[in-house]
Amino acid sequence: MTVNNPPSEYALPHLRELSGYTPGFQPGESGWVKLNTNENPYPPSPAVDEALRAAAGDALRLYPDPRSSALREQAAKLHALDVSQVIFGNGSDDLLNLLVRAFSGERAVGYPAPSYSLYPVLCGIQNSDAIEIPFGREMALPIEAIGKLEASILFVTSPNAPTGVGFANSDLAKAIEAFEGIVVVDEAYADFAEESAVELLGRYSNLVVTRTFSKSYGLAGLRLGYAMGDASVIDILDRVRDSYNVNRLTQAGGLAALCDQSYLSAVVEKIKRTRDFYRAEWEGLGWFCYPSRANFLFVEPRNAQGESGPEVAQGLFEYLKRSRILVRYFPSNPLTRSFLRISVGDEDQMLFVSETMQKWLKNA
Repeated sequence: MTVNNPPSEYALPHLRELSGYTPGFQPGESGWVKLNTNENPYPPSPAVDEALRAAAGDALRLYPDPRSSALREQAAKLHALDVSQVIFGNGSDDLLNLLVRAFSGERAVGYPAPSYSLYPVLCGIQNSDAIEIPFGREMALPIEAIGKLEASILFVTSPNAPTGVGFANSDLAKAIEAFEGIVVVDEAYADFAEESAVELLGRYSNLVVTRTFSKSYGLAGLRLGYAMGDASVIDILDRVRDSYNVNRLTQAGGLAALCDQSYLSAVVEKIKRTRDFYRAEWEGLGWFCYPSRANFLFVEPRNAQGESGPEVAQGLFEYLKRSRILVRYFPSNPLTRSFLRISVGDEDQMLFVSETMQKWLKNA
Protein backbone atom coordinates (compact mmCIF):
# COMPACT_ATOMS: atom_id res chain seq x y z
CA MET A 1 0.00 0.00 0.00
CA THR A 2 1.31 3.44 -0.92
CA VAL A 3 1.07 6.17 1.71
CA ASN A 4 0.49 9.50 0.00
CA ASN A 5 0.39 11.75 3.06
CA PRO A 6 3.56 12.65 5.04
CA PRO A 7 3.76 10.72 8.33
CA SER A 8 3.33 13.94 10.32
CA GLU A 9 -0.27 14.09 9.06
CA TYR A 10 -1.10 11.28 11.48
CA ALA A 11 -0.27 13.49 14.45
CA LEU A 12 -3.08 15.14 16.37
CA PRO A 13 -4.26 18.23 14.47
CA HIS A 14 -3.47 20.70 17.27
CA LEU A 15 0.10 19.38 17.53
CA ARG A 16 0.74 19.96 13.85
CA GLU A 17 0.12 23.66 14.51
CA LEU A 18 2.19 23.80 17.70
CA SER A 19 5.32 25.95 17.97
CA GLY A 20 7.70 24.36 20.46
CA TYR A 21 9.55 26.10 23.26
CA THR A 22 12.76 27.81 22.16
CA PRO A 23 15.54 27.77 24.79
CA GLY A 24 18.30 30.34 24.89
CA PHE A 25 21.04 29.89 22.29
CA GLN A 26 23.57 27.24 23.25
CA PRO A 27 26.97 27.92 21.63
CA GLY A 28 28.77 24.92 20.23
CA GLU A 29 32.26 26.16 20.98
CA SER A 30 34.12 27.76 23.88
CA GLY A 31 35.05 31.40 24.25
CA TRP A 32 31.58 32.80 24.91
CA VAL A 33 30.40 34.69 27.97
CA LYS A 34 27.09 32.87 28.34
CA LEU A 35 24.59 35.01 30.24
CA ASN A 36 21.41 34.10 28.37
CA THR A 37 19.88 31.17 30.27
CA ASN A 38 20.27 32.17 33.94
CA GLU A 39 22.67 29.36 34.75
CA ASN A 40 24.74 29.56 37.91
CA PRO A 41 28.27 30.84 37.11
CA TYR A 42 29.70 28.82 40.00
CA PRO A 43 30.07 25.03 40.29
CA PRO A 44 27.70 22.99 42.45
CA SER A 45 28.64 21.83 45.93
CA PRO A 46 31.73 19.57 45.98
CA ALA A 47 29.50 17.02 47.70
CA VAL A 48 27.63 16.60 44.41
CA ASP A 49 30.71 15.31 42.59
CA GLU A 50 31.41 12.83 45.38
CA ALA A 51 27.80 11.61 45.33
CA LEU A 52 27.78 11.17 41.56
CA ARG A 53 30.98 9.12 41.64
CA ALA A 54 29.58 6.92 44.40
CA ALA A 55 26.31 6.38 42.52
CA ALA A 56 27.98 5.44 39.23
CA GLY A 57 29.31 2.03 38.27
CA ASP A 58 27.50 -1.28 38.69
CA ALA A 59 24.44 0.35 40.29
CA LEU A 60 23.52 1.98 36.98
CA ARG A 61 22.16 -1.33 35.71
CA LEU A 62 19.37 -1.03 38.30
CA TYR A 63 16.29 1.15 38.08
CA PRO A 64 16.30 4.21 40.36
CA ASP A 65 13.96 4.66 43.30
CA PRO A 66 10.67 5.42 41.51
CA ARG A 67 9.52 7.87 44.18
CA SER A 68 12.86 9.63 44.77
CA SER A 69 12.12 8.92 48.43
CA ALA A 70 15.31 10.32 49.94
CA LEU A 71 14.87 13.56 48.02
CA ARG A 72 11.25 13.89 49.12
CA GLU A 73 12.19 13.33 52.74
CA GLN A 74 15.01 15.89 52.66
CA ALA A 75 12.91 18.53 50.89
CA ALA A 76 10.04 17.98 53.31
CA LYS A 77 12.45 18.43 56.22
CA LEU A 78 13.94 21.58 54.67
CA HIS A 79 10.53 23.22 54.20
CA ALA A 80 8.84 21.82 57.34
CA LEU A 81 6.29 19.84 55.31
CA ASP A 82 5.00 16.30 55.37
CA VAL A 83 6.67 14.00 52.86
CA SER A 84 3.26 13.45 51.23
CA GLN A 85 3.36 17.10 50.13
CA VAL A 86 6.46 16.79 47.94
CA ILE A 87 7.11 15.31 44.50
CA PHE A 88 10.25 15.37 42.35
CA GLY A 89 10.58 15.47 38.58
CA ASN A 90 12.93 15.74 35.63
CA GLY A 91 13.38 19.45 36.15
CA SER A 92 10.57 21.72 37.32
CA ASP A 93 9.41 21.83 33.68
CA ASP A 94 8.42 18.17 34.06
CA LEU A 95 6.20 19.10 36.99
CA LEU A 96 4.67 22.09 35.20
CA ASN A 97 3.84 19.71 32.37
CA LEU A 98 2.24 17.24 34.78
CA LEU A 99 0.14 20.00 36.32
CA VAL A 100 -1.22 21.03 32.93
CA ARG A 101 -1.90 17.41 31.98
CA ALA A 102 -3.67 16.69 35.27
CA PHE A 103 -5.67 19.86 35.83
CA SER A 104 -6.40 21.45 32.45
CA GLY A 105 -8.58 20.23 29.62
CA GLU A 106 -11.78 21.92 28.56
CA ARG A 107 -10.98 24.79 30.91
CA ALA A 108 -8.13 27.15 30.12
CA VAL A 109 -4.81 27.94 31.78
CA GLY A 110 -4.03 31.53 32.73
CA TYR A 111 -0.91 33.47 33.61
CA PRO A 112 0.18 37.11 33.90
CA ALA A 113 2.44 38.07 31.00
CA PRO A 114 5.25 38.56 30.25
CA SER A 115 6.21 35.33 31.94
CA TYR A 116 7.84 31.97 31.31
CA SER A 117 7.26 31.19 27.63
CA LEU A 118 6.94 27.45 28.30
CA TYR A 119 3.41 27.89 29.71
CA PRO A 120 1.64 28.43 26.36
CA VAL A 121 3.60 25.53 24.86
CA LEU A 122 2.38 23.19 27.60
CA CYS A 123 -1.15 24.41 26.97
CA GLY A 124 -0.71 23.77 23.25
CA ILE A 125 0.43 20.20 23.87
CA GLN A 126 -2.66 19.56 26.00
CA ASN A 127 -4.90 21.48 23.56
CA SER A 128 -5.92 23.81 26.37
CA ASP A 129 -6.58 27.49 25.84
CA ALA A 130 -3.91 29.83 27.21
CA ILE A 131 -5.11 33.17 28.61
CA GLU A 132 -2.55 35.92 29.11
CA ILE A 133 -3.25 38.67 31.62
CA PRO A 134 -0.98 41.59 30.70
CA PHE A 135 1.21 43.19 33.32
CA GLY A 136 1.61 46.94 33.39
CA ARG A 137 5.09 48.41 33.44
CA GLU A 138 4.87 48.66 37.22
CA MET A 139 4.67 44.82 37.35
CA ALA A 140 1.95 44.66 40.00
CA LEU A 141 -0.06 41.45 40.21
CA PRO A 142 -3.36 42.03 38.35
CA ILE A 143 -5.57 40.76 41.19
CA GLU A 144 -8.86 42.01 39.74
CA ALA A 145 -8.23 40.34 36.37
CA ILE A 146 -7.16 37.15 38.11
CA GLY A 147 -10.46 37.09 39.98
CA LYS A 148 -12.34 37.20 36.66
CA LEU A 149 -10.21 34.53 35.02
CA GLU A 150 -12.13 31.47 33.85
CA ALA A 151 -9.46 28.81 33.97
CA SER A 152 -8.48 25.71 35.91
CA ILE A 153 -4.85 26.68 36.56
CA LEU A 154 -3.14 30.00 37.22
CA PHE A 155 0.64 30.16 36.80
CA VAL A 156 2.48 32.95 38.62
CA THR A 157 6.25 33.11 38.20
CA SER A 158 7.69 34.66 41.35
CA PRO A 159 10.23 36.12 41.06
CA ASN A 160 8.99 36.92 37.60
CA ALA A 161 10.88 36.01 34.48
CA PRO A 162 12.03 37.96 32.57
CA THR A 163 11.79 41.05 34.80
CA GLY A 164 13.10 39.59 38.08
CA VAL A 165 10.35 41.28 40.11
CA GLY A 166 9.35 39.34 43.22
CA PHE A 167 5.78 39.37 44.51
CA ALA A 168 5.04 39.73 48.21
CA ASN A 169 3.27 36.86 49.91
CA SER A 170 0.48 39.26 50.83
CA ASP A 171 -0.18 39.89 47.13
CA LEU A 172 0.12 36.21 46.25
CA ALA A 173 -2.43 35.43 48.96
CA LYS A 174 -4.87 37.88 47.36
CA ALA A 175 -4.38 36.18 44.00
CA ILE A 176 -4.93 32.72 45.50
CA GLU A 177 -8.09 33.87 47.26
CA ALA A 178 -9.38 35.55 44.11
CA PHE A 179 -8.91 32.54 41.84
CA GLU A 180 -11.05 29.41 41.86
CA GLY A 181 -8.66 26.69 40.71
CA ILE A 182 -5.08 25.50 41.14
CA VAL A 183 -2.57 28.31 41.67
CA VAL A 184 1.00 27.37 40.75
CA VAL A 185 3.70 29.71 42.04
CA ASP A 186 6.75 28.92 39.93
CA GLU A 187 9.69 29.69 42.21
CA ALA A 188 12.64 28.89 39.96
CA TYR A 189 14.52 31.85 41.47
CA ALA A 190 13.20 31.74 45.03
CA ASP A 191 16.59 31.30 46.70
CA PHE A 192 17.56 34.78 45.47
CA ALA A 193 14.31 36.37 46.72
CA GLU A 194 13.15 37.89 49.99
CA GLU A 195 9.98 35.81 50.43
CA SER A 196 8.71 32.38 49.41
CA ALA A 197 5.15 31.18 48.83
CA VAL A 198 6.03 27.96 50.66
CA GLU A 199 4.92 29.84 53.78
CA LEU A 200 1.39 29.97 52.32
CA LEU A 201 1.00 26.22 51.77
CA GLY A 202 -0.51 25.71 55.21
CA ARG A 203 -3.26 28.22 54.43
CA TYR A 204 -4.26 27.29 50.88
CA SER A 205 -4.91 23.75 49.69
CA ASN A 206 -5.16 24.92 46.06
CA LEU A 207 -1.58 26.26 46.07
CA VAL A 208 1.33 24.44 44.44
CA VAL A 209 4.91 25.76 44.63
CA THR A 210 7.56 24.53 42.20
CA ARG A 211 11.35 24.73 42.56
CA THR A 212 14.32 23.88 40.34
CA PHE A 213 17.92 22.86 40.93
CA SER A 214 19.02 24.57 37.70
CA LYS A 215 19.62 28.05 39.13
CA SER A 216 20.82 28.42 42.71
CA TYR A 217 22.11 24.85 43.04
CA GLY A 218 24.04 25.01 39.75
CA LEU A 219 22.66 21.68 38.49
CA ALA A 220 20.99 22.62 35.21
CA GLY A 221 22.74 19.69 33.54
CA LEU A 222 21.22 17.12 35.91
CA ARG A 223 17.58 18.16 35.30
CA LEU A 224 15.90 18.11 38.71
CA GLY A 225 12.99 19.97 40.25
CA TYR A 226 10.23 19.50 42.78
CA ALA A 227 6.73 20.62 43.62
CA MET A 228 5.08 21.15 46.99
CA GLY A 229 1.38 21.26 47.71
CA ASP A 230 -1.60 19.61 49.30
CA ALA A 231 -1.15 15.84 49.60
CA SER A 232 -4.20 15.22 47.41
CA VAL A 233 -2.68 17.28 44.57
CA ILE A 234 0.69 15.54 44.90
CA ASP A 235 -1.11 12.20 44.76
CA ILE A 236 -2.70 13.15 41.42
CA LEU A 237 0.69 14.17 40.02
CA ASP A 238 2.16 10.86 41.18
CA ARG A 239 -0.49 9.02 39.19
CA VAL A 240 0.36 10.72 35.89
CA ARG A 241 4.15 11.00 36.07
CA ASP A 242 6.56 8.57 34.45
CA SER A 243 7.34 5.70 36.84
CA TYR A 244 11.08 6.46 36.85
CA ASN A 245 11.06 10.17 36.14
CA VAL A 246 14.30 10.97 38.01
CA ASN A 247 17.36 8.90 37.19
CA ARG A 248 19.74 7.38 39.72
CA LEU A 249 22.60 9.85 39.21
CA THR A 250 20.32 12.87 39.40
CA GLN A 251 18.78 11.61 42.63
CA ALA A 252 22.22 11.15 44.17
CA GLY A 253 23.56 14.53 43.04
CA GLY A 254 20.39 16.37 43.95
CA LEU A 255 20.32 14.91 47.44
CA ALA A 256 23.93 15.93 48.05
CA ALA A 257 23.15 19.48 46.91
CA LEU A 258 20.00 19.67 49.01
CA CYS A 259 21.91 18.58 52.11
CA ASP A 260 24.62 21.24 51.68
CA GLN A 261 22.64 24.38 52.49
CA SER A 262 25.71 26.25 53.76
CA TYR A 263 27.35 26.03 50.33
CA LEU A 264 24.09 27.10 48.68
CA SER A 265 23.80 30.15 50.94
CA ALA A 266 27.37 31.25 50.22
CA VAL A 267 26.88 31.04 46.44
CA VAL A 268 23.51 32.80 46.56
CA GLU A 269 24.90 35.68 48.60
CA LYS A 270 27.82 36.09 46.18
CA ILE A 271 25.43 36.24 43.20
CA LYS A 272 23.13 38.70 44.96
CA ARG A 273 26.03 41.05 45.74
CA THR A 274 27.14 41.01 42.12
CA ARG A 275 23.57 41.51 40.93
CA ASP A 276 22.97 44.51 43.14
CA PHE A 277 26.34 46.08 42.23
CA TYR A 278 25.61 46.03 38.50
CA ARG A 279 22.04 47.15 38.92
CA ALA A 280 23.41 50.24 40.68
CA GLU A 281 26.05 50.72 37.96
CA TRP A 282 23.53 50.59 35.12
CA GLU A 283 21.08 52.82 36.92
CA GLY A 284 23.99 55.23 37.31
CA LEU A 285 24.11 55.41 33.50
CA GLY A 286 20.46 56.50 33.53
CA TRP A 287 19.21 53.04 32.48
CA PHE A 288 16.02 51.70 34.04
CA CYS A 289 16.47 48.33 35.74
CA TYR A 290 13.78 46.40 37.58
CA PRO A 291 14.58 45.56 41.23
CA SER A 292 15.60 41.94 40.72
CA ARG A 293 14.96 39.15 43.20
CA ALA A 294 16.48 36.59 40.83
CA ASN A 295 19.93 35.77 39.43
CA PHE A 296 19.55 38.10 36.45
CA LEU A 297 18.86 41.75 35.67
CA PHE A 298 16.27 43.14 33.26
CA VAL A 299 17.62 46.43 32.01
CA GLU A 300 16.42 49.08 29.56
CA PRO A 301 19.60 50.46 27.95
CA ARG A 302 20.02 53.97 26.61
CA ASN A 303 22.48 54.97 23.94
CA ALA A 304 24.92 57.89 24.12
CA GLN A 305 22.12 60.28 23.08
CA GLY A 306 19.93 59.11 25.98
CA GLU A 307 17.51 57.25 23.70
CA SER A 308 15.86 53.95 24.65
CA GLY A 309 13.52 51.64 22.78
CA PRO A 310 13.48 48.42 20.75
CA GLU A 311 16.13 49.56 18.27
CA VAL A 312 18.51 50.53 21.07
CA ALA A 313 17.97 47.25 22.94
CA GLN A 314 18.40 45.15 19.82
CA GLY A 315 21.46 47.15 18.83
CA LEU A 316 23.14 46.47 22.17
CA PHE A 317 22.07 42.82 22.01
CA GLU A 318 23.76 42.40 18.63
CA TYR A 319 26.86 44.36 19.71
CA LEU A 320 27.27 42.10 22.74
CA LYS A 321 26.84 39.01 20.58
CA ARG A 322 29.54 40.22 18.19
CA SER A 323 31.71 40.55 21.29
CA ARG A 324 30.86 36.90 22.13
CA ILE A 325 28.56 37.83 25.01
CA LEU A 326 25.17 36.09 25.01
CA VAL A 327 22.17 37.74 26.70
CA ARG A 328 18.42 37.46 25.97
CA TYR A 329 16.22 39.81 23.98
CA PHE A 330 12.43 39.40 23.99
CA PRO A 331 10.97 41.45 21.12
CA SER A 332 7.50 39.89 21.04
CA ASN A 333 5.97 41.66 24.06
CA PRO A 334 5.45 45.46 24.23
CA LEU A 335 6.71 45.53 27.81
CA THR A 336 9.93 43.63 27.08
CA ARG A 337 11.08 44.78 23.65
CA SER A 338 13.11 47.72 24.97
CA PHE A 339 14.93 45.56 27.54
CA LEU A 340 17.68 42.97 27.76
CA ARG A 341 17.80 40.16 30.29
CA ILE A 342 21.32 39.56 31.54
CA SER A 343 22.15 36.61 33.77
CA VAL A 344 24.49 37.39 36.65
CA GLY A 345 27.88 35.90 35.85
CA ASP A 346 31.02 35.72 37.91
CA GLU A 347 33.07 38.85 38.59
CA ASP A 348 35.30 38.51 35.52
CA GLN A 349 32.33 37.93 33.21
CA MET A 350 30.40 40.89 34.55
CA LEU A 351 33.44 43.17 34.31
CA PHE A 352 33.81 42.19 30.64
CA VAL A 353 30.13 42.93 30.05
CA SER A 354 30.49 46.33 31.72
CA GLU A 355 33.58 47.23 29.68
CA THR A 356 31.88 46.11 26.46
CA MET A 357 28.84 48.27 27.24
CA GLN A 358 31.10 51.26 27.73
CA LYS A 359 32.66 50.63 24.29
CA TRP A 360 29.16 50.37 22.80
CA LEU A 361 28.21 53.74 24.29
CA LYS A 362 31.28 55.38 22.78
CA ASN A 363 30.89 53.72 19.37
CA ALA A 364 27.14 54.26 19.16
